Amino acid sequence: MKEEYFKWFSPHLNREVEMLVFGHAGYPVIVFPTSKGSFHENKDMGLIDSAKWYIEQGLIQVFCPESNDARSFYNKSVHPHQRIQNHVAYDKMICHELVERVRLNTGAAKVVVAGCSFGGYHAANFAFRHPGYVSHMFSMSGAFDIRTFMDDYQHDDIFYNSPLEYLPGLHDQELWNMDVVLGTSNWDICLDANLKLHECLEKKGLPHWLDVRQNQRHDWPIWKEMFPHYLSRIKFN
Repeated sequence: MKEEYFKWFSPHLNREVEMLVFGHAGYPVIVFPTSKGSFHENKDMGLIDSAKWYIEQGLIQVFCPESNDARSFYNKSVHPHQRIQNHVAYDKMICHELVERVRLNTGAAKVVVAGCSFGGYHAANFAFRHPGYVSHMFSMSGAFDIRTFMDDYQHDDIFYNSPLEYLPGLHDQELWNMDVVLGTSNWDICLDANLKLHECLEKKGLPHWLDVRQNQRHDWPIWKEMFPHYLSRIKFN
């Protein structure tokens, strides 16, 4: 399985960013790390190995960027306004420095976004904010409310990065063309969050799959089962 390391200076984040890329060809899949996770977390925890067959067959190429959570949502040393601005900068970095370049270099019209736990939030938020760029969104035990990080501070950028709040007002047709999977479990600490997003999507008539598995906890074993299963939903040429 081919593995490459990339490091570049991000003008949006005003710092260097690191990323691992797995595979030599195939449909581009961007996988976000969990809360404050590094670019090598998904490799270290075995998620990449769970998709090894798809990668070695040249069906997918997996991009694993680092997070910015320690500077945004979890950064209690700065005002909530700065926290959300740091997240907005990360969203711009993912969009303009990663997704747009991946689409250009691979020739793919769209990308898959995925993530576990808080990575599931990032995948869902990016997909719903930029539906024209995303064909599939696989959230595994995600949570989708960022208000708890914002100390009751109110700002439009908080609203427009909280899927449960802004989704009801979206009308982009590309949303209806996206394959959305919400993976969770009856023992998952984020079960309620997934049920709320499921209800929101149901009210909008947005097709999706709420995959509630049984008797597994909010941890890597269930995510390593989910990820290759969800990848089978991609229509490979």
